[in-house]
Amino acid sequence: MDKNLIQRTLSGIIYIAIIILCTTPFGSQLINNIFPDSVKQQYLFYGLITFLLTVGTWECIKIMKFGNGYEKWVVFPIVALLFYMFSKRYFNHDFYFNFRFAEILSLSLILIAAITLFKFTSELYFDSGKLIFTVIYVALPFCFALGLPKYSSYDQTFSLEVIFLFILIWSSDTFAYITGKLFGKHKMAPKISPKKTWEGYFGGVVLTLIFSYFIEQYQPQLRGNWMVVGFLVACFAPIGDLVESQLKRTFGVKDSGNIIPGHGGVLDRLDSFLICAPVVYLYFIIEKFI
Repeated sequence: MDKNLIQRTLSGIIYIAIIILCTTPFGSQLINNIFPDSVKQQYLFYGLITFLLTVGTWECIKIMKFGNGYEKWVVFPIVALLFYMFSKRYFNHDFYFNFRFAEILSLSLILIAAITLFKFTSELYFDSGKLIFTVIYVALPFCFALGLPKYSSYDQTFSLEVIFLFILIWSSDTFAYITGKLFGKHKMAPKISPKKTWEGYFGGVVLTLIFSYFIEQYQPQLRGNWMVVGFLVACFAPIGDLVESQLKRTFGVKDSGNIIPGHGGVLDRLDSFLICAPVVYLYFIIEKFI
């Protein structure tokens, strides 16, 4: 058997296992069976997001090839400060009880960053532009990801929005690949991602909606309507992939990193999540006030 295939399979299994353990109560239950009352699930999830944010920020700095100016050295302090502000909201459950209009502005910045990457690429050749893009493209999505689940320290519960978001993203990617492979003829973005087709895109939308129907039926405790979430994921997950592909293409990089052998880096694996997480969070905000 191909050694690369074995490596890719094993690293993929480990990656999925870590995601499951850190986004569902299984993680804390498993650890607490070995070391009683040693960890709460919200800390595992927070640790996962902190790790992904740190590695993702470092990968983005390497991709964009910062110069030796001050911008390169202030990226992490700015990201850390921003994450600290969102961390306070996370541990104080502030995401669920207080709505801030600044969130809409922050979420709109992600759209602006994506447009800049595609339409005003020259702005990203300056270190100041690279600094702003890294903070918006990498830090903000992970910060808003903290607002997706709900948890209670009192009765040791942790909601499952994040793991089902991952499942829908994985299903969207898988279904889009399969239908594109079988029926794909019309290229979606040939210069950015030659293998993506419109047939694959719409196949991913339809099949992900079917999958999300079953989540809505059998997981009624989740926030929001998961048919809506499924539609948002199916529409925006491919966009996340295109954004990251364009970023690498702009700076002549093949992979964002090699932390996941055979799969690349954090940004390679979480490109769709970086777009879907803030979009779904925005939907949860809107749904709460309707």
